[in-house]
Amino acid sequence: MIYNYKNRDIYVDVTGDGEPVILLHGWGCTHQIYSTIQQILSTKYKVYNFDFPGFGDSEEPTKVWGTEEYTCMVESFVKDNNITCPALVGHSFGGRISIIFASRNNVSRVVLIDAAGIKPKRPLKYYFKVYSFKLIKWLCNTFLPKAQAQKIIDKRRKNAGSSDYSNASPMMRAILSKVVNEDLTCLLPKITAPTLLFWGNMDTATPLSDAKTMERLIPDAGLVVAHGTGHFSFLENHGLFASVMKSFFKI
Repeated sequence: MIYNYKNRDIYVDVTGDGEPVILLHGWGCTHQIYSTIQQILSTKYKVYNFDFPGFGDSEEPTKVWGTEEYTCMVESFVKDNNITCPALVGHSFGGRISIIFASRNNVSRVVLIDAAGIKPKRPLKYYFKVYSFKLIKWLCNTFLPKAQAQKIIDKRRKNAGSSDYSNASPMMRAILSKVVNEDLTCLLPKITAPTLLFWGNMDTATPLSDAKTMERLIPDAGLVVAHGTGHFSFLENHGLFASVMKSFFKI
């Protein structure tokens, strides 16, 4: 289905029948990353699988959104479609939206997979890289012709920036810059629904220490560690993830 929000078309894949489950993917992904688990959940639940604005078949926002704006979009969809007390499944960036949504809305259960939301502890070299890039960008834009400046900036960005940032459009780069350091730790105690944390012990993007912090602060949380997996633990050990999901959702 196509959901129109603030004059932007948002794609939502809807399958199954029963109590509602909302799937929220990570940055740089689409709804298709959940295809297998969607099939499993759809045997008992009505599943809403989003392409976030700016990804897949959904249009980009016209302004620079943060996690608050993305969450408001999901809340609007829930209200407009008369959905009550949904379950949430969020990976990485989708975990951010799940945390905010669950902290202020009634939900039946929450699954956070290698979820973002804890502000990372950055080494000094990270800040040196960020601010040296900003300095070079300012110098180029100030003293060089526009075409030459842009060529140097693009090359520097490609060498210094993350792949997520390099592969994004200008609008999505601005959004990524806004959301990447948002700290949602204060919201974790407000999540009252049963919460499953599924994590890779080799995750370097959102380390296992983040999961342990979430387990400690969310009142009703349990952690499952997929050993030998990284940031996409639910794909790298799909058998374990499917088994844990079936148990958590009583399928």
